[in-house]
Amino acid sequence: MIDELYSARILKLAANMPHSGRLAAPRGDARWGTGERVAKLCGSKAVVDVVLDGSGRITEFGQDVKACALGQAAAGVLGESVIGASAEEIVAARDAMTAMLKSGGDGPEGRFEGLRALKLVAGYPARHASTMVAIEATLDAVKQALARKSPDTRTSLAGAA
Repeated sequence: MIDELYSARILKLAANMPHSGRLAAPRGDARWGTGERVAKLCGSKAVVDVVLDGSGRITEFGQDVKACALGQAAAGVLGESVIGASAEEIVAARDAMTAMLKSGGDGPEGRFEGLRALKLVAGYPARHASTMVAIEATLDAVKQALARKSPDTRTSLAGAA
C-alpha cells in the first residue's frame, strides 16, 4: 500500500512545484500577505506569499515548501492552479481536502481537483498535516492580504479559520 501512496504521479507532482520560492517585497499599497504553517508531527513547513488584485483574487504567488513528497505534491497542485483563485475557492478546496482525508469525501472540485491525487493519504492519518501545510499557509496569506485591503473583508473569512 505504501508504494501506491508514493505513486509516480505523486512523485512527479512533488518534483515539479510551480511558483517555488518567496515573492519579492511588495511595492506601494499592494494587497499582499504571507502565511506559514508547520506540521507538528513531522516538521513539514510551508511559507506562502500572495498578492491580490482589487477583487481579492491571487495575481502573484510564491511558496517555500519543505515537506515530504506528499506535502510537496499538494503544493505542486496548488501552484499549478492558484493564480486567479479567490479566498472562497481556497476555503472550499481546504474543506473538501479535509473531508477527503478524514471522512471519505470525494475531494476538491474545479480548479483544485488535482488534489484528489492525494486521496490515498486518507489511510495514513500521520501524513494528513503535511499534506495540508501548503493550502493552509495559502489561506493564511490570503486572509492577511484581505485584512490589509479593508477591515470589512475580515468578516467574510470568519469561518475560514
